[in-house]
Amino acid sequence: MTTQNNNTTALFPKGEKLTNGYFTGDAFLQVLLPKDKNNDFILGSVTFEPGARTNWHTHPKGQVLIVTEGEGLYQEKGKPAQTIKKGDVINIPENIEHWHGAKAGSKMVHIAITNYEGETNAVWLNPVTEEEYNEANK
Repeated sequence: MTTQNNNTTALFPKGEKLTNGYFTGDAFLQVLLPKDKNNDFILGSVTFEPGARTNWHTHPKGQVLIVTEGEGLYQEKGKPAQTIKKGDVINIPENIEHWHGAKAGSKMVHIAITNYEGETNAVWLNPVTEEEYNEANK
């Protein structure tokens, strides 16, 4: 499978707007490689417009994020948020409650490599509150 990209600045196309209720703000997904008989993971490029972010969630078999553009935030429950930027690789262990997304003033794009356990690759939880997000952006 080959992904065509007509945008000369982005690594991959922006993809489809995520409307599944697990994101706040404008986020988009371009699936680069779906789970198949050889790969027990999905590979996707996720674009977060400024202020966009995931809900709190976990992954039963972990996830890896590779930031390809902009600046964002990654936070594990009970820990301070971390700034993430182009070139950063975040290795998220299984069953760690966390969220990630763009900073308030910056777009952020990452490649997500999300492993499956059976047919499940994420357990979605509550949205990140405005208070939590504002604190992370300080």
